[in-house]
Amino acid sequence: MHSKKLGILMIIISLVFAVFLFDYINLMNERSNKLGCNSAEGCFEVRKNLDLSHLAFGFFGFMLALGFYFLVFNNTEKRIFEKLEDEKNKKVEEERFKIILKALDEYERKVMEIVKEQEGITQNTLKLRANISKAKLSYILQELERRDLIIRNKKGKTLEVHLKI
Repeated sequence: MHSKKLGILMIIISLVFAVFLFDYINLMNERSNKLGCNSAEGCFEVRKNLDLSHLAFGFFGFMLALGFYFLVFNNTEKRIFEKLEDEKNKKVEEERFKIILKALDEYERKVMEIVKEQEGITQNTLKLRANISKAKLSYILQELERRDLIIRNKKGKTLEVHLKI
Protein backbone atom coordinates (compact mmCIF):
# COMPACT_ATOMS: atom_id res chain seq x y z
CA MET A 1 0.00 0.00 0.00
CA HIS A 2 2.86 2.35 0.79
CA SER A 3 4.33 2.01 -2.70
CA LYS A 4 0.94 2.78 -4.27
CA LYS A 5 0.79 6.09 -2.42
CA LEU A 6 4.37 6.79 -3.42
CA GLY A 7 3.54 6.00 -7.05
CA ILE A 8 0.58 8.38 -7.08
CA LEU A 9 2.69 11.10 -5.45
CA MET A 10 5.47 10.63 -8.04
CA ILE A 11 2.97 10.90 -10.91
CA ILE A 12 1.42 14.08 -9.49
CA ILE A 13 4.83 15.68 -8.92
CA SER A 14 5.99 14.79 -12.44
CA LEU A 15 2.80 16.21 -13.98
CA VAL A 16 3.18 19.48 -12.06
CA PHE A 17 6.82 19.56 -13.12
CA ALA A 18 5.75 19.01 -16.75
CA VAL A 19 3.38 22.00 -16.61
CA PHE A 20 6.21 24.26 -15.40
CA LEU A 21 8.54 22.78 -18.01
CA PHE A 22 6.14 23.47 -20.90
CA ASP A 23 5.66 27.02 -19.65
CA TYR A 24 9.42 27.52 -19.48
CA ILE A 25 9.97 26.18 -23.01
CA ASN A 26 7.24 28.48 -24.39
CA LEU A 27 8.89 31.41 -22.62
CA MET A 28 12.27 30.52 -24.17
CA ASN A 29 10.73 30.15 -27.65
CA GLU A 30 9.04 33.57 -27.36
CA ARG A 31 12.33 35.09 -26.23
CA SER A 32 14.13 33.44 -29.14
CA ASN A 33 11.56 34.84 -31.62
CA LYS A 34 11.83 38.35 -30.12
CA LEU A 35 15.61 38.29 -30.51
CA GLY A 36 15.34 36.92 -34.05
CA CYS A 37 17.91 34.30 -33.10
CA ASN A 38 20.45 33.61 -35.74
CA SER A 39 23.85 34.46 -34.38
CA ALA A 40 22.93 37.16 -31.89
CA GLU A 41 24.65 37.17 -28.49
CA GLY A 42 21.41 36.58 -26.53
CA CYS A 43 20.58 33.55 -28.67
CA PHE A 44 23.41 31.52 -27.14
CA GLU A 45 21.78 31.89 -23.72
CA VAL A 46 18.35 30.93 -25.10
CA ARG A 47 19.78 27.82 -26.82
CA LYS A 48 21.58 26.84 -23.61
CA ASN A 49 18.33 27.20 -21.65
CA LEU A 50 16.45 25.13 -24.27
CA ASP A 51 19.09 22.39 -23.99
CA LEU A 52 18.58 22.44 -20.24
CA SER A 53 14.85 22.09 -20.77
CA HIS A 54 15.44 18.95 -22.86
CA LEU A 55 17.39 17.48 -19.95
CA ALA A 56 14.48 18.38 -17.69
CA PHE A 57 12.16 16.47 -20.05
CA GLY A 58 14.29 13.40 -19.47
CA PHE A 59 13.90 13.87 -15.71
CA PHE A 60 10.15 14.31 -16.17
CA GLY A 61 9.94 11.04 -18.12
CA PHE A 62 11.93 9.23 -15.45
CA MET A 63 9.72 10.53 -12.63
CA LEU A 64 6.55 9.61 -14.55
CA ALA A 65 7.80 6.09 -15.30
CA LEU A 66 8.92 5.58 -11.70
CA GLY A 67 5.51 6.72 -10.48
CA PHE A 68 3.73 4.21 -12.73
CA TYR A 69 6.14 1.50 -11.62
CA PHE A 70 5.30 2.09 -7.95
CA LEU A 71 1.62 2.29 -8.76
CA VAL A 72 1.36 -0.85 -10.88
CA PHE A 73 4.16 -3.21 -9.82
CA ASN A 74 3.97 -2.89 -6.04
CA ASN A 75 2.73 -6.49 -5.59
CA THR A 76 6.06 -7.94 -6.71
CA GLU A 77 7.77 -6.76 -3.56
CA LYS A 78 4.95 -8.11 -1.42
CA ARG A 79 5.16 -11.55 -3.05
CA ILE A 80 8.92 -11.67 -2.52
CA PHE A 81 8.50 -10.88 1.19
CA GLU A 82 5.76 -13.51 1.52
CA LYS A 83 7.97 -16.13 -0.13
CA LEU A 84 10.90 -15.25 2.15
CA GLU A 85 8.60 -15.43 5.18
CA ASP A 86 7.33 -18.87 4.11
CA GLU A 87 10.89 -20.16 3.65
CA LYS A 88 11.86 -18.81 7.06
CA ASN A 89 8.84 -20.48 8.69
CA LYS A 90 9.68 -23.80 7.04
CA LYS A 91 13.25 -23.62 8.32
CA VAL A 92 12.04 -22.77 11.82
CA GLU A 93 9.61 -25.72 11.77
CA GLU A 94 12.36 -28.02 10.50
CA GLU A 95 14.72 -26.90 13.29
CA ARG A 96 11.96 -27.31 15.85
CA PHE A 97 11.29 -30.84 14.59
CA LYS A 98 15.00 -31.71 14.81
CA ILE A 99 15.14 -30.46 18.41
CA ILE A 100 12.11 -32.60 19.32
CA LEU A 101 13.72 -35.64 17.69
CA LYS A 102 16.81 -35.23 19.90
CA ALA A 103 14.65 -35.84 22.98
CA LEU A 104 13.27 -39.14 21.64
CA ASP A 105 14.72 -42.64 21.60
CA GLU A 106 15.73 -44.45 18.41
CA TYR A 107 12.33 -46.08 17.72
CA GLU A 108 10.30 -42.96 18.50
CA ARG A 109 12.59 -40.91 16.25
CA LYS A 110 12.16 -43.41 13.41
CA VAL A 111 8.36 -43.36 13.76
CA MET A 112 8.25 -39.54 13.89
CA GLU A 113 10.37 -39.21 10.75
CA ILE A 114 8.18 -41.66 8.84
CA VAL A 115 4.99 -39.87 9.95
CA LYS A 116 6.51 -36.54 8.87
CA GLU A 117 7.35 -37.97 5.43
CA GLN A 118 3.86 -39.39 4.94
CA GLU A 119 1.26 -37.42 6.86
CA GLY A 120 -1.83 -39.50 7.66
CA ILE A 121 -0.02 -42.83 7.35
CA THR A 122 -1.97 -45.83 8.66
CA GLN A 123 -0.60 -47.84 11.56
CA ASN A 124 -0.34 -50.94 9.34
CA THR A 125 1.79 -49.10 6.77
CA LEU A 126 3.84 -47.48 9.54
CA LYS A 127 4.50 -50.91 11.05
CA LEU A 128 5.84 -52.14 7.70
CA ARG A 129 7.94 -49.06 6.95
CA ALA A 130 9.45 -48.86 10.43
CA ASN A 131 9.98 -52.64 10.59
CA ILE A 132 8.61 -52.72 14.14
CA SER A 133 6.27 -55.26 15.72
CA LYS A 134 2.63 -54.31 16.13
CA ALA A 135 2.88 -54.32 19.95
CA LYS A 136 6.04 -52.19 19.98
CA LEU A 137 4.54 -49.70 17.49
CA SER A 138 1.36 -49.46 19.54
CA TYR A 139 3.40 -48.69 22.66
CA ILE A 140 5.51 -46.06 20.82
CA LEU A 141 2.41 -44.37 19.39
CA GLN A 142 0.73 -44.29 22.81
CA GLU A 143 3.84 -42.69 24.27
CA LEU A 144 4.07 -40.09 21.45
CA GLU A 145 0.38 -39.35 21.79
CA ARG A 146 0.78 -38.93 25.56
CA ARG A 147 3.58 -36.41 24.89
CA ASP A 148 1.20 -34.55 22.55
CA LEU A 149 3.41 -35.06 19.48
CA ILE A 150 0.98 -37.08 17.32
CA ILE A 151 -2.74 -37.62 16.85
CA ARG A 152 -4.36 -40.90 15.83
CA ASN A 153 -7.66 -40.84 13.93
CA LYS A 154 -9.81 -43.87 13.18
CA LYS A 155 -9.80 -44.92 9.52
CA GLY A 156 -11.70 -48.09 8.86
CA LYS A 157 -10.28 -50.93 10.94
CA THR A 158 -6.99 -49.14 11.55
CA LEU A 159 -5.81 -45.73 12.70
CA GLU A 160 -4.19 -42.85 10.78
CA VAL A 161 -1.24 -41.12 12.40
CA HIS A 162 -0.74 -37.33 12.07
CA LEU A 163 1.90 -35.01 13.53
CA LYS A 164 0.47 -32.60 16.03
CA ILE A 165 3.50 -30.32 16.17
